[in-house]
Amino acid sequence: MVEQTTDKQPAVSAPAKSSKRKQYLLGLLLVVAGTGIGAYVYQQEYGRFYEDTDDAYVQGNLITIAPKVPGTVTQVFADEGDYVEKGQTLVTLDPSDARIALDSAEANLANVVRQTRGLYNDVDNYQAQVQVQEVNYRQAMTDYQRRVKLAKRNLISDEEVTHYQDSLKAAENQLTAVKQALNAKLALTEGVSIANHPAIKSAIAQLQNAYLNLQYAQIKAPESGYIAKRAVQVGQQLSAGTALMVVVPLQQVWIDANFKESQMAAMRIGQPVDIVADLYGDDVHFQGHIASLGIGTGSAFALLPEQNATGNWIKIVRRLPVRVVFDNPQQLQQHPLRIGLSTQVTVHLKDEKGPLLAQTPVTKPRFSTDIYDDQLQQAHKLVEQILQDNGIKPGDVVVADSKGL
Repeated sequence: MVEQTTDKQPAVSAPAKSSKRKQYLLGLLLVVAGTGIGAYVYQQEYGRFYEDTDDAYVQGNLITIAPKVPGTVTQVFADEGDYVEKGQTLVTLDPSDARIALDSAEANLANVVRQTRGLYNDVDNYQAQVQVQEVNYRQAMTDYQRRVKLAKRNLISDEEVTHYQDSLKAAENQLTAVKQALNAKLALTEGVSIANHPAIKSAIAQLQNAYLNLQYAQIKAPESGYIAKRAVQVGQQLSAGTALMVVVPLQQVWIDANFKESQMAAMRIGQPVDIVADLYGDDVHFQGHIASLGIGTGSAFALLPEQNATGNWIKIVRRLPVRVVFDNPQQLQQHPLRIGLSTQVTVHLKDEKGPLLAQTPVTKPRFSTDIYDDQLQQAHKLVEQILQDNGIKPGDVVVADSKGL
């Protein structure tokens, strides 16, 4: 009879298992400790100098184009996505009514100039009449006094004296009437030259207003940019202020990053910022810096702010907006951003010397346009020509400038 045998593994003793378990636990402990130490070192040497958020979006100026005068649209030169240059005509309104109003203002100015010149001529005329009446009054006074002397000597009758006395009173009344008429004319002309008479200035202002209304029939772009939200249509009847389209100057964009309040203790104006747009990914990094730190949370300025003093209350970590501006405009030309795009921003906090809030007032405009500066130049030439044609020397009248005082 043959016996069958089988090979069996020797059983692992309990002390060996316990030793192996301790080795595993020790290794795990070393890994956890190493990770913790590494995280601590990273935080102390690197992490505490940076704060980041992905709650950051591209913002920019949205220039709403609207007419200043009512009218009917005859031409639309720009559509969604088109690039337009500063001063380029975007929409044309029917100029017929404005042209008629300008013609009427030109005729009114010429008429007022002639009437005002006549008013000054009346002053000269009444001054001459006063001189004549003064001579007549002196002559009547002399005649009356002579007759009084003759009457005392009984050389003439009392009736003749009475006649000369009436003539004296008539001359006096006539002189008074002419002086009053002269004073009335002087009240309209005294202290001001004919070239700067209020009536002429008012007529000039009416002409300038009519000229500007004609210019406003050409609705122009105040800044270079791209067209969005076009709503205007040919033939549409517009009223003043109707939104027609939006011009977006993409070279003037910035980032509004919303950081948690717990992240902002070390943030200062001027600190450098690294920006990554989701559109381009990590391949493109934009450089910028903090331009301003938020003055209040979004909920504080909401249309319906929270009322935490009523009902149940749960604390929520607030976020404050931080405005980040780009340092290199060429980056935006090479990799243009659009309004509303998502970004990841990382603020370098190592430099904590900057201010928390702006320290000096702004004395120069942050944004401006000069396309309206010379609108009245042609109007000035038109005014001077009308004045010259109607007897006033050019340059005698000071007309309003479009730039104001």
